[in-house]
Amino acid sequence: MKKGLILLLILTVLCLAAGCSGSNAPRDIDRQEPTGVAGDNRQQDDTPGEENNSAYPLEVTDFKGNTVKFAEEPERIVSLSPNITEIIYALGKGDKLVGRTALCDYPEEVKDVTVVGDFFEWSFETILSLEPDVVFASSLNTEENEKKLMELGVKTVFLTQVESFESTYETIELVGRVLNAGDRAGEIINDMKETVSKVQKATEGKERPSVYYVVGFGEYGDYTATGETFISSLIEMAGGDNIAAHLTGWVYSLEKLIQEDPDIIICSEYAKEVFQQTNGYKDLTAVKEGRIYAVDENIIVRQGPRLAEGLVTLYEIFHSESIPD
Repeated sequence: MKKGLILLLILTVLCLAAGCSGSNAPRDIDRQEPTGVAGDNRQQDDTPGEENNSAYPLEVTDFKGNTVKFAEEPERIVSLSPNITEIIYALGKGDKLVGRTALCDYPEEVKDVTVVGDFFEWSFETILSLEPDVVFASSLNTEENEKKLMELGVKTVFLTQVESFESTYETIELVGRVLNAGDRAGEIINDMKETVSKVQKATEGKERPSVYYVVGFGEYGDYTATGETFISSLIEMAGGDNIAAHLTGWVYSLEKLIQEDPDIIICSEYAKEVFQQTNGYKDLTAVKEGRIYAVDENIIVRQGPRLAEGLVTLYEIFHSESIPD
């Protein structure tokens, strides 16, 4: 494997899952009471799906505690994270997106939107030239870049990712409020919660296969979703047992992998092709018996509207059946 490709694989997954913290235990999401974004101007009894479209002038508090004011609905939007971009389109506001990162690649039409940088380097000149009414930035971005945005007077809403479905709901809700799409945000959240509930019910009483999630492998080291990561939590929620759940820091080893010999291996399409042909890895039982599965990592590591789809995908792999209606 070429060094550049291996490092890109590792970097992409680590970046997309950055900012995750907390327990990897499955959460009974469906039975939790709806919660609002701390510090905004809603009443606590506002729930997704109710009539909660934003009224302008609007004042919200973002996930970093900053108060952001809007005199009117934003018409020009810049997104600095793939999950936020997906949320904007799911809310029906994709036509107002004027800037994105190079890694914002879904849905297909986003590829026609101007690129303003990647995860770590932005063109502030390009961002300013787009004259955005709001920039959505996430915890994946560096403090230096965030400070620069503030110094330039760009109206920015920071959306910090944490390791929970609740965080995904809160992100969708806040973006919906800012973009005057509160009702649509509520519909998305309710649909996601319904799917999560179905998966949790379907896993009850089923055997839990041991699972290994490939982030990086080979001569440059083995990396996986360890216990503190959101991906590990997703594996557990889908009814699997992550063999690296007792570890932290993303680092694993071929020796441990051989020793654990998991029932199922999850990876990207590119990783699958090379993984199952590489010495040591190709001798794992899951590889020899065809239980290595390639998935679209974007529906697993991006905390956006497709996350529930990722959960269903993992469930179907782990249990070889569709979610019962």
